[in-house]
Amino acid sequence: MTIKIYSTYEELSVNVADYVIKLMSGYDKPLFCPASGDTPAGVYKKLIERFHDKKYDVAGWKFVGLDEWVGLNGTDEGSCRHSIDKDLFLPLGIRKDNICFFDGRSVDLPKSCRDAEQFISDQKGIDVVILGLGMNGHIAMNEPGCAIDCRTQIVLLHPITGQVGQKYFNEPKILKEGITLGMGTLLESTHIILMVSGEHKAEIVRKMIEEPVTRDLPGSLLLSHPSLTIFLDGGAAAHLSNKN
Repeated sequence: MTIKIYSTYEELSVNVADYVIKLMSGYDKPLFCPASGDTPAGVYKKLIERFHDKKYDVAGWKFVGLDEWVGLNGTDEGSCRHSIDKDLFLPLGIRKDNICFFDGRSVDLPKSCRDAEQFISDQKGIDVVILGLGMNGHIAMNEPGCAIDCRTQIVLLHPITGQVGQKYFNEPKILKEGITLGMGTLLESTHIILMVSGEHKAEIVRKMIEEPVTRDLPGSLLLSHPSLTIFLDGGAAAHLSNKN
C-alpha cells in the first residue's frame, strides 16, 4: 500500500490522471474500470486535456463499468452510466463496443452480472481501477458486511448510500438496490487506485487505514492488495496520525 497526499483537489486530480496514463500505457490492450461521481470527475477532466494534447492514445483501451443504480441506465440523468458518458466516454470518443456497462433497467440483472464477469475474463482481468470511498466505507456498491471474495452481484443499498446518492438527481429517487462489481472481482485487478477528497471523508479514511481490517468497513479490505495506491487531498487526510 502506498499513500499519496496532496494539498488541493486540483493537485490530487492531476496526479491521479498522470498515474492512470502511466499504468495504462504499460499495456497493449488494457482494461480500465472508472468510478463515477464527483471525486474522480477532476481526473477525467485532466485525462481529456491530456488526450487532446496527444499525451496518450485510447485506441486499444477497453472499459468496464463499476456499478449502477437498479432501475436506471445511461438514459437517466444522474445514473452512473450517464455520468461516465458525460465525463469520460463521449469526450474521449470511446466506441460502444469497447465498453461493458451495467443496465440497471435490464429485465435480467443476473445476466448483466454474468456478462460483466465474462467481459473481464475475456480481457484477462482489470488492469487499472479507480475507486472512491463512501461515507460508510463502502467500495463501489459493496456495502458494510460484504464478503471479501464476493463477485459481481445485485445488492441492497445501505440507507446512507441511498441518501448521499440523491445529490446526483434533480428530483428525489428511490435508491434501494444497486448492481456492482464485487470485492473479490475488484481485488483481482492488477492496480487499484483509491481516491478520496474532502474533510467530510477524513474520519472514515482514518478508520480504514489505522483501525483493524473489517468487513464492516469494505475499504479496509483493499489494504492487502499488492498494488494499492491511496490518493488523498489535505481534507481527506486531516485525521491521519501520520501524514508523511
